[in-house]
Amino acid sequence: MANPDRTTKYAKEVLAGNIVAGQLVIKACRRHMEDIKKSKRKDFVFKFDLDRAERAISFFDFLKHTKGEWAGQTVKLELWQCFIVGSIFGWVHKKTGLRRFRTAYTQVARKNGKSTMLAGIGLYGLLADGEPGAEIYSAATKKDQARIIFDEAKNMVKSSPDIRELIDLFQRNMSVATTVSKFEPLSADVNSMDGLNIHYGLIDELHAHKTREMWDVLETATGARQQPLIWTITTAGYNRFSICYEQYSYCLNILDGLVEDDTYFCYIAQLDKDDDWRDPACWIKANPNLGVSKKLDDLERKCSKAKELPAAQNTFLCKELDMWVSQTERWMDLDKWNDCPEEAVDENGEVIDLAGYPCYIGLDLSSTTDMTSVNLEFPLEDGRYAVISHSFIPEERVLEKEKRDKVPYSAWEKQGYITFTPGEVVDYEWVKSYILNQAAKYQVVEIDFDPWNATQLANDLAGEGFECVQIRQGFATLSEPTNDIMSLVLQKKLIHFNNPVLTWAIGNSVVTQDPAGNIKLDKSKTTFRIDPAAALVTSHTRARLRENNTSVYEKRGMRSLL
Repeated sequence: MANPDRTTKYAKEVLAGNIVAGQLVIKACRRHMEDIKKSKRKDFVFKFDLDRAERAISFFDFLKHTKGEWAGQTVKLELWQCFIVGSIFGWVHKKTGLRRFRTAYTQVARKNGKSTMLAGIGLYGLLADGEPGAEIYSAATKKDQARIIFDEAKNMVKSSPDIRELIDLFQRNMSVATTVSKFEPLSADVNSMDGLNIHYGLIDELHAHKTREMWDVLETATGARQQPLIWTITTAGYNRFSICYEQYSYCLNILDGLVEDDTYFCYIAQLDKDDDWRDPACWIKANPNLGVSKKLDDLERKCSKAKELPAAQNTFLCKELDMWVSQTERWMDLDKWNDCPEEAVDENGEVIDLAGYPCYIGLDLSSTTDMTSVNLEFPLEDGRYAVISHSFIPEERVLEKEKRDKVPYSAWEKQGYITFTPGEVVDYEWVKSYILNQAAKYQVVEIDFDPWNATQLANDLAGEGFECVQIRQGFATLSEPTNDIMSLVLQKKLIHFNNPVLTWAIGNSVVTQDPAGNIKLDKSKTTFRIDPAAALVTSHTRARLRENNTSVYEKRGMRSLL
């Protein structure tokens, strides 16, 4: 019985419109079909070998899933995966029979089976590619990331009896004695990467690579092989100056016909420019495994969040719809912010006495010539939070700042939202005095501060008997409170007393994201001041944990939040 041609079947179905796909996938399929026509010409040196394509695809029949709902079941490639695997292994040189494609770039959204496919490819290279002394590496900048593909492949071997007896398993190595071949994780943080002789270099999530070091190492270490393969499977990212975006851009030129590189395979599944990202009918373009490993209800939930939270839109577009986006985005929808209560009243409309509730004070001390902000935050017993924000500006800088920032600092000072301190710099004694006055009215639990430029003031306040907590300014510390504030605003559970300075700062605030989608405010990406907003995040970092903080106030002094 003749082999089915699953590679070409996918291309035909996409081009016929029977499979929904984005324009870049359509171009990849068109390239395949046009190359089949060109292969009949003498001047085109490559041909599509169906047997070799199906041999690589069928290799997955020997592998079993190791995680989730399919654990223990045989790996069955979806048709889009057959197109990728079949293309890379089916296209060969007419005379030598060596593989045509030496580099492969595959970009799809999260949870579309990327690691499973790449782990299986690694095992194919180790066992079935006919390469004596094959060296297969799963490569990343960090050891833990490099082990993801390797560990997945290792678990496949353990659960797949047909291949288990062929491979020797060690903690950081899989090897085949009969061919002297090996499969290992490779990371840039090892002592040396000299002496590599790479047959396959497999890179998972290239977007996370901050430098091109690993890519360059892999490229230069393949020179002794007849048909080496560097294959990356990634989602889109945020950094347009990265090695990943460089390869992505190169693929765009290939698929658009601007660059001719017959050795480079490209498959990029993402939304098209004019698609409405809120339309579920478009999502399959970035998620070819939608309904299989990628669940529609999960996408619907994340889309609903992205519709409400401006900062969540970038994460949804980038990681779920595979679009390269800017790393910064406006933090808050001001319409939602303005919908929040302006006064702290109970269900009966009575004014709440905040003196009866714990108070967390957040400090943001920027340059002494700029704005310094203090935020008092009160967790109420019904899940709401009330915040009182106050800021300080050096008096002799006010006119300069009003002209530059085009905001009414003088009016805000008269309304009581800002204090002008004498001189050209913020006098922190005035900040200290303000805090002491508030502590006389409210039950101050602790003072939370950004350690930059605030150590002396924190020491002074600790000397006054306050518990002072240093809030680290990394993504790990700030992402959850930043997201939680947005959630409170959407639920109208943040009472901000219509403070115009705080509202102005909220409108100025943008968030930056790390590769994992964690967020924090980014002062460097905004022209105007965001200090009151930063002080709010600082206080909320601790105020939101109030139920777990009962015992830590038994002693006074300075502490660091790890």
